[in-house]
Amino acid sequence: MMTQVEAINGVIFDLDGTLVSSELDFSLIKAQIGCPCEQDLLDFIAQLPSAYMREEAMNIVHQHELLDAQHATILPGVSEAIAQLDAKKIPMAIVTRNFDKAAAIKLQNNPLPISTVLTRSDAPAKPDPSALNAIATLWDISPANILYVGDYLYDIQAAHNANMRACLYAPDIAPAYADQADYILHHFYELVGLVESYSKKVALC
Repeated sequence: MMTQVEAINGVIFDLDGTLVSSELDFSLIKAQIGCPCEQDLLDFIAQLPSAYMREEAMNIVHQHELLDAQHATILPGVSEAIAQLDAKKIPMAIVTRNFDKAAAIKLQNNPLPISTVLTRSDAPAKPDPSALNAIATLWDISPANILYVGDYLYDIQAAHNANMRACLYAPDIAPAYADQADYILHHFYELVGLVESYSKKVALC
């Protein structure tokens, strides 16, 4: 029996912890707005009972994100891998749970040849697949031919919710949920080889 492995014709990236560094202290942020440790921060804010409370909580988040943005640096191997994919004319985009101003600062300070960037200001936050679906439509590429690269569980879930393949970037110890990813990337220089290995449909027995 032959199974077709789809080519990778486009790559979408997470931003924080994937392309650039991030030192956001989510435990501190949650403590400041009263969010339980085990609950998703954005979900908690969305469920607050008044618009004023939601705005105040989000302002605290924005302050942390903007401060973090000032110190973000490109992670090892990212520039080289992105340049090689760009040279191969592989479409690339970024989908991040950051808000637009913080993401813009990070990319202004750490330029990459990626012009399509969707934040939670543009679409529902991951693991909602809306942003990923929008990019697939923009590129006119089937989701099955797109790889999403990120460093957290939400990235894996968002990719699978969009019917894309999920690549977990895990430079250190792989987390417990790593087995949910389709691929695990320990070093960014491995990414180009991964994409090239699927540059054509490969028949597997």
